[in-house]
Amino acid sequence: MTDSITLLSPAKLNLFLHITGRRSDGYHELQTLFQLLDWGDTLTFTPDDSGAITLSGSPFDIELQDNLIYRAAAQLRTGHRGVHIEVTKRIPEGGGLGGGSSNAATTLLALNHLWARAFSSEKLQQIGASLGADVPVFVAGHTAWAAGVGEILEPVEMPEEWYVIAAPNCHVSTAEIFSHEQLTRDTSPITIAAFFEGHSRNDCQDLVRNFHPEVDNALNILGKFGSARLTGTGACVFASFPEKAQAQAVLSQLPAELNAFAAAGVNKSPVLEGLVNS
Repeated sequence: MTDSITLLSPAKLNLFLHITGRRSDGYHELQTLFQLLDWGDTLTFTPDDSGAITLSGSPFDIELQDNLIYRAAAQLRTGHRGVHIEVTKRIPEGGGLGGGSSNAATTLLALNHLWARAFSSEKLQQIGASLGADVPVFVAGHTAWAAGVGEILEPVEMPEEWYVIAAPNCHVSTAEIFSHEQLTRDTSPITIAAFFEGHSRNDCQDLVRNFHPEVDNALNILGKFGSARLTGTGACVFASFPEKAQAQAVLSQLPAELNAFAAAGVNKSPVLEGLVNS
């Protein structure tokens, strides 16, 4: 069968998050901008004829059948096709950087290629949506404006800036934040032009920082160097800088407790670049 391929499974940032309403089914209407990063986990796919899907690498604290990587692979498997997937995790769990969703999307894209399934991007996005709300944007593979419950995607060309990202040592429950009575749910929708003019925020940020002192501390420290903001429901926070040198200079001044790193924003997913070159 085809040789192994190794792909960078990218993290993402939500550059803003507006909650514009709540539907009768309980899901929230929102607007956000998914910024892809040239940084993330590494997944190596080795296809075989065993008919089995196996994972190794980073420790997994859930049953194999519940792992998003496994579930994504199972959606595409037919007949005798099998694969071994080696996972090297860098994206912090539960940080709002999309690690699980990205891994699932990377798996769909990789196995669609390796197993010659020939599904369109649109079909893979449909499959991805059954795995998680953020999976389709990673399948589409482009920094994007999102609306609805996150399923309406419009590719956006962003300045490819550098980001300093802090990963506070705490876990934020997305379900808890989105169900909280104090969460703002009536923000007026904005246009992409309004975002570029600076008219945006994260509607979850104040609530999260009130519940999690570690997040508040990270926002305060990073905010001394730039405009710091929560990504998604956190716990990670970020600030943007035009050049790598500026980001690295800020990074060197941050305390170790912030678990910070620098990463470049990209408009096109490194997964798509990797598949073109495989």
